[in-house]
Amino acid sequence: MKILIIEDELMIARRSIRMTKQFFGEAIHSLQHCDSLSDGLDFISKNEIDLLLLDLNLNGENGFDILENMVALPFHTIIISAYKDKAITAFEYGVLDFVPKPFNEARLHQALERIETKQGEAKNQLKYLAIQKKGRQILIDIDQIVFIKGARIYTEVFLKNQKKEIHNKSLDRLEQLLPASFERIHKSYLVDMNQVSEILAASGGKYALVTKDGEQLPVSRSKYKSLKEKWFA
Repeated sequence: MKILIIEDELMIARRSIRMTKQFFGEAIHSLQHCDSLSDGLDFISKNEIDLLLLDLNLNGENGFDILENMVALPFHTIIISAYKDKAITAFEYGVLDFVPKPFNEARLHQALERIETKQGEAKNQLKYLAIQKKGRQILIDIDQIVFIKGARIYTEVFLKNQKKEIHNKSLDRLEQLLPASFERIHKSYLVDMNQVSEILAASGGKYALVTKDGEQLPVSRSKYKSLKEKWFA
């Protein structure tokens, strides 16, 4: 686990570091702290990380100004902030959790636990996927996504308008963020079940979902029964 904390209050930074070390223990490969947005962005541009803990107010700098950039990148972002009124917007953009200040060890550990489970606090609140494209970020409305296909460490996002976009997050990480209507139907596919018209069982133990635009997507044998019972009963 490679972790970066961007926090300008030294006491809070020290508490966050201590609590994060207590939670992850030997699983931590590196844990770095920056006290400004500029230093944090510079670190991210030169290093790979798995998790960012980000304050939203850093010596007058607004962390929200870079949030769209952060959630488009491969790692997860957890906000630690006193600005509770920003929580809904942060979730809509795709943070894994929002920890309000002041916080205790139990609350921070609750947020860190989401890294290791398929249930993120953002589920059902995410409204956009931020995607890097030609040096800028674009926001895609979740309602426009039909399905997502894993492509090694990246993902291919297939939209209602027949376009395809590339996202830097893995399928596993997107699964933690997307609304409950998105089901993992196969090791390589996440699909919005609201965009599905039927489920098929073919000879030889092969299964598929058919989207409303006629696309057939493979369903793993282990998922077929639960999907049929949940969505087609």
